[in-house]
Amino acid sequence: MVTLVAVSHFARSVSSRHSTSASRLLLSGPRRHASFGHNPFEFLRAAVNPGLRKQRTSREIDTAKRTQAQDDSQSIFDTVTPEEEKGKHMDEKVVGRTRQSDHHKYSTANFKISHRKLNKIGRQISGKPIDSAILQMNFSEKRVSTRLRNMLVVAKSHATLKGIDPKKMIIAEAWVTKGPRSHKRLEIKGRGKSGIRVHPDARLSVMLKEGKTRAQLLEEERVRKLKRIVSAGLVREDKPLRNPRSMWTW
Repeated sequence: MVTLVAVSHFARSVSSRHSTSASRLLLSGPRRHASFGHNPFEFLRAAVNPGLRKQRTSREIDTAKRTQAQDDSQSIFDTVTPEEEKGKHMDEKVVGRTRQSDHHKYSTANFKISHRKLNKIGRQISGKPIDSAILQMNFSEKRVSTRLRNMLVVAKSHATLKGIDPKKMIIAEAWVTKGPRSHKRLEIKGRGKSGIRVHPDARLSVMLKEGKTRAQLLEEERVRKLKRIVSAGLVREDKPLRNPRSMWTW
């Protein structure tokens, strides 16, 4: 009886060993992925292969866009107009728009700055074309230059909507106004005394009008300098002598 039990245990252990070895063989075999197929590199090569793209003509592109527009399946990026065409349309609208006013006034809000410091920047941009003033503020090292640049860009867009030509727009006037000086702080002094420190604030206002362009100003400056040149020709000129000497110098 004891021998039969031992034989049965031995047979069970042998069968379990055979089953585990077979499962190990199955696991140790080559693994296959259903998503990639037999070789994952072939899948990547087919997905990322930079093949040659067929160049379509402009007529085919226009036909495809028209078909997509009719089917309401056009992409949102295809509806965006290029910047050049947008600029042409804006220029046509500005030229064709009736002028509502010949000037536009705009200003910043009251902010913490001395009116003396702000007045220096106002003198810098006064009388310049709007694009030149924006360029000056773009490269200025002053802390307030960013605020003034944003203000000039907004003022230019508002004046364009009024019908003023942006190519002829200049800053006709620029002035500084003191603020209400409402920013006050306690100032501690010696011997138990104290005072009130008032922080200054100011605002800058500009007046935009149509004037002479940069090219016109340069041409006028060139003509003015050429008129000052006096030639040393043989013909006597009707010009007064400047600082004449008392005797001949031969």
